[in-house]
Amino acid sequence: MAAITADAAAVPVIDMKKLNGEDRNIAMVEIDRACQQWGFFQLLNHGIPHSLLDKVQEIFKEYYKNSMDAQFQKSASVQMLNKALSEQDCSKIEADWEAGFFLQHSSHQPAIAAPALPADLKLIMDEFAEEMSRLADRMLGIMDENLGLEKGYLKKALSGKDSPFFGTKMCHYPPCPRPDIIDGLRSHTDAGGIILLLQDDKVDGLQVLKDGTWFDVQPMSHAIVIDIGDQLEVITNGKYKSMWHRVLAKTDGNRMSVASFYNPSSSAKVYPAPSLVTDIPNAENYPEFISADYMRIYGEQKFLAKEPRIEAMRAILPAY
Repeated sequence: MAAITADAAAVPVIDMKKLNGEDRNIAMVEIDRACQQWGFFQLLNHGIPHSLLDKVQEIFKEYYKNSMDAQFQKSASVQMLNKALSEQDCSKIEADWEAGFFLQHSSHQPAIAAPALPADLKLIMDEFAEEMSRLADRMLGIMDENLGLEKGYLKKALSGKDSPFFGTKMCHYPPCPRPDIIDGLRSHTDAGGIILLLQDDKVDGLQVLKDGTWFDVQPMSHAIVIDIGDQLEVITNGKYKSMWHRVLAKTDGNRMSVASFYNPSSSAKVYPAPSLVTDIPNAENYPEFISADYMRIYGEQKFLAKEPRIEAMRAILPAY
């Protein structure tokens, strides 16, 4: 695998302000190209108030310091690293150097339990979720247009008999004494639809794999990172790609990450949009399946290649 690059210009950065003017077509092409070639890109001027993003970072960092760090120091990951160091074992540890929790915003059952949060953090995250949901809908609409799909197609595809599943994973990646033997978050692709990330605006560590090379997703003040999930790749019949990504642990930084997942509901029937299915002889189209079935396999194989688990869905008959 090629050496890591820190080329800030590599991962696309798209100014959404251009969508409202004479450069709209240019911005639409930039987004389409980023979805096809990278599966990862950063958005500027996306419409979410900068003051809100600043507040989320400020309050969540304070919450981590006061309520999460002491617990992390007792975690299994810390114990595994300490054991490896005491035994002078420098082999890679299959664990993640992260501390976090998940907030479910949609009403899907069974609900994912979240910790009791202080009032200021809960209030700001409710506002944040509303803004991220609106941005997710906007991005899906842009993708509909770029793919030649009818307006609202992708959101409907994610909804199934309900509405898209929506929740936010809130994480910190604390300073690590040996980032050479444990990652902040191991390499994986995401399972679902579209992921919208507010990452730390100072501490780096997020990387995406493209053409055998790891590229930094550089911290940018007030940017939102967009990430394509496996099931959106299926719905687009591979036109848009989910990509391997990871978070490197750091010796000298405590990286914050707030990732909102706009995923298919468990009942959603996931299959390639008919207009994107190829009729070329011997061409292989993506399979059809129920989202809940894929999520069960993903839970067991998150850190393995996506292709075998997607292919495995051909053997599972959807129960409609």
